[in-house]
Amino acid sequence: MKITNAIYLLAILICFGSCGEKKKSETEKKSETEETEKKETEMKLSNKEIVLKVFDAIGTGDPAALDYYSDKTYVNHNLGMASGKAAVGGFFSGTPSGVTVKNHFIFEDGDYVVTLSTYGGAWGKMMGTNSDQVGYDVFKFDDGQMVEHWDNLANVTGPNPSNRLQTDNLTVITDKDKTVANKELVSGFINNVLISGGMDKVTTYINPEKYLQHNSGVADGLDGFGAAMKSFAKNGMVMKYTKHHETLGEGNYVLSISEGNFGKAPGDLVAYYDLFKVEDGLIVEHWDVIQTIPAKADWKNDNGKFGF
Repeated sequence: MKITNAIYLLAILICFGSCGEKKKSETEKKSETEETEKKETEMKLSNKEIVLKVFDAIGTGDPAALDYYSDKTYVNHNLGMASGKAAVGGFFSGTPSGVTVKNHFIFEDGDYVVTLSTYGGAWGKMMGTNSDQVGYDVFKFDDGQMVEHWDNLANVTGPNPSNRLQTDNLTVITDKDKTVANKELVSGFINNVLISGGMDKVTTYINPEKYLQHNSGVADGLDGFGAAMKSFAKNGMVMKYTKHHETLGEGNYVLSISEGNFGKAPGDLVAYYDLFKVEDGLIVEHWDVIQTIPAKADWKNDNGKFGF
């Protein structure tokens, strides 16, 4: 009887030990899984980081960058390229060595990432411009992949009358709590002043004491803006905004995307990309790129230049 009880007790102890080991093993597995998931989360790139990696890949032709483009849909509003991931692959493989992309500014608004960059090196030869180009790119993301793209490009120029460049003096993003208000301010300026012609409302939107200008042909201040408009009129030039398509912003920086006419009257149909810096509820600085929209017969996709 005593031997039987001893054997029974030993069996119970063995069971407890083995069950404990099994429980410990499951706990360890759970811990390892959590650690793996944590590392994967830490390694997951932000949308901004993805864009910058793609820019790096443009110069190297690294096909790994294609992993960041949606397999299901990639809608391109660059009218010189077809839509779809395959077209992007062709662009990467066909880009000559020596192309460089220098990013000057990047911000995020929800699913959108906006950049201002200079495309240099062999870029001008590839594009047939024989010039470096400055450009805004807008990427829309869905679950870590690019699903849509817009851009606006122009040749790099020298300093403007106030000795400012197309891409200089961009500072750290601040006032993120004012993003909505700043976007409303810029939208109001585009719609109520530039489209509707309410020039008497200019100082409602622009700081009359401080307005720094990076447009290649315009000097600082409201006086510089006024002088440029007079010069356009004198030389039979037009600068007309007809439709406002989108406003994107983060903190004190806001990008407005519009269409209109620019050049010798009646002017070419163009896309206006205007970047504004806002301080204390007023616009204090401006950068822009104006690009002519080609005739529809020359489009390589049917998505249009805008389509937000």
